[in-house]
Amino acid sequence: MAIITKPPSHDSERTETRVALQRLSHARSPVRLRNRDAADGRPRGYLRKCGLSRIDMCEPAHRGELHGVHKSSW
Repeated sequence: MAIITKPPSHDSERTETRVALQRLSHARSPVRLRNRDAADGRPRGYLRKCGLSRIDMCEPAHRGELHGVHKSSW
């Protein structure tokens, strides 16, 4: 994708890249990829640092298994 927007790239490189992107199906487009929880595949509430959702992070945090994570209460 960077080849298309790069000014010094040749026209042949741009067309090859454009054709390769057009061959991808709609669902496999790199823009449509979504981060998912490694444990259960949940797409929402995903935390990048650990690769888990907030729900799967909450359970070990409540049990005190995660060092440096404190349960918030108000």
